[in-house]
Amino acid sequence: MYQALYRKWRSRTFDEVVGQEHVTQTLKRQVQTGRLSHAYLFTGTRGTGKTSCAKLLARAVNCEHPVDGSPCNSCPSCLGIENGSILDVLELDAASNNRVDDIRAILDEAAYTPATVKKRVYIIDEVHMLSQQAFNALLQMLEEPPAHLLFILATTEVNKVPATIKSRCQQFAFKRIQAPEIAAHLLRVAQAEGIGLTGGGAALIARLADGGMRDALSLLDQCERGEGAVDEERVLSALGLAGNLEAAALLENAANGDIAAALERLDRLYADGKEMSALTREMSALARDLLVCRTAPRAGAALMTGGFDMETLKKLSARFDTPRLVQILTQLQKTAAELSRSANRRTDLELCLVTLCDPTLDGSPAGLAARVARLEQGTACAPVPAAAKDPGGDPAAAPSPRPAPPSPTPEAPPLPDEPPPRDEDAPPWDVEPENQPAPKPARRPRREAEPQPASPAQPPAAEAPGPQSGAQGWPGWPAFRERLRGQLAVSDYSFLSNPAMAEGRFDGRQITLWVANDFLRDMLDKPSITRPMAQLCQTLTGTAHRVDVRVGAAPPEDAPPAPDTADPLEAFLSQGGSNIVVE
Repeated sequence: MYQALYRKWRSRTFDEVVGQEHVTQTLKRQVQTGRLSHAYLFTGTRGTGKTSCAKLLARAVNCEHPVDGSPCNSCPSCLGIENGSILDVLELDAASNNRVDDIRAILDEAAYTPATVKKRVYIIDEVHMLSQQAFNALLQMLEEPPAHLLFILATTEVNKVPATIKSRCQQFAFKRIQAPEIAAHLLRVAQAEGIGLTGGGAALIARLADGGMRDALSLLDQCERGEGAVDEERVLSALGLAGNLEAAALLENAANGDIAAALERLDRLYADGKEMSALTREMSALARDLLVCRTAPRAGAALMTGGFDMETLKKLSARFDTPRLVQILTQLQKTAAELSRSANRRTDLELCLVTLCDPTLDGSPAGLAARVARLEQGTACAPVPAAAKDPGGDPAAAPSPRPAPPSPTPEAPPLPDEPPPRDEDAPPWDVEPENQPAPKPARRPRREAEPQPASPAQPPAAEAPGPQSGAQGWPGWPAFRERLRGQLAVSDYSFLSNPAMAEGRFDGRQITLWVANDFLRDMLDKPSITRPMAQLCQTLTGTAHRVDVRVGAAPPEDAPPAPDTADPLEAFLSQGGSNIVVE
């Protein structure tokens, strides 16, 4: 009768247990010295050797001729325990025997000494399935057990075991077995069984086993057909997986933004019977490896899943930055979690691929961060004009990252350090009386540099320009925005440089920054952005103007200015703005 590989190749000595040396060495030393505990608790994920070590310990404590702490497997006690003929060693499945009556039956038998061996051993698997009343019944025996009694409890969910039980046991945590150790053991088993297992096939099975040796042996048993070698293609075909090559090809389509190619590849995989959830897991594993390779290129080698070659990882990691990989992995993890309750898994995965190929469709915070990082990277890598690089070129043609303030003009002389005292009966400096000649230099100290010629026939508006006169120096929003480059942070300028996010207009009185939504208004309406804009506007027009950020669509550049509704204070500021310096 054929016996499954995971049963046939169960470890018979502590040295044969793979990947749990921190447990087996301690158990061997306790058996050798005789310093055994009355209760053990083995915890860990499935297929890591908990039940195997429990059976080994049961044979080792009753073995007549132990070898270095391990059972000899040849004495009557070892053979009887192994074939189940000795009733003093009992293995109980708590998943189906979880009632309090089942535990009471064990406790009634535990009072008697063993008939044929030295210790009566009870192995309770999946102990977390016991009811609360059963745990309470077991607690009394664990508190003061007889000398001939030994309990070995095993569980995959230690959090469900009461603390009162755990405190009375020696607890051993079984860790996941590393993929190289599983692959090496699979090759030894395949050689002994006459199975043509290749190194690539063993590595793929070890990665798919997710740290469980029993799962790995079961997968090997499933892939072995009797003819041909068990390679990667055989494993992928037998298990219905898309494989790392298809997952890498789909992520490459996402890097190229080729939605059509990604959907065509998914349709072909679906027609071949590939499982959508398995494909999503493959892509998630690849995205995780790319993220580890990108963020920890040196220390991340031990963190890789091992299912993808380094050439593929290097090629794809160069196509994505870290925020983009975070967005991809987040989207794949979200899709994988929703596939189990989806009405149409293929449609869900198609939507996921469309979002991966076009990040603008992802409205999540991770998607927004990826787009902002892409804008920042594009702005930082923008080419510098040749005129700016050539020191011998025309200085007027080279754009300055921060425009220098122009020399003072008659309309905007510099402010003196301390203005001379003014007469109390004289009119204010910035108020021109009607039908009067230009004020004398003594009354207008800011006009002393170049006095204006008096002309009674000239209207007062010619001496004090109105609000619309400042628009003569406005170069237009594209040129104004280009001059802001270098004066703002890269992240702030990335919003202004995108016409879909922000557009600026100047009507002679103020700069209005029109943004697409409230989020952008909150991002742009801050002094670190509006102050440099006001300073540059004063430099270009000679007049200080404020900056207003609004939500809506920007009017055309050539639209007529809105009627002047400024109050007297704004009019005063606009008339005397040539002498105001924005700090």
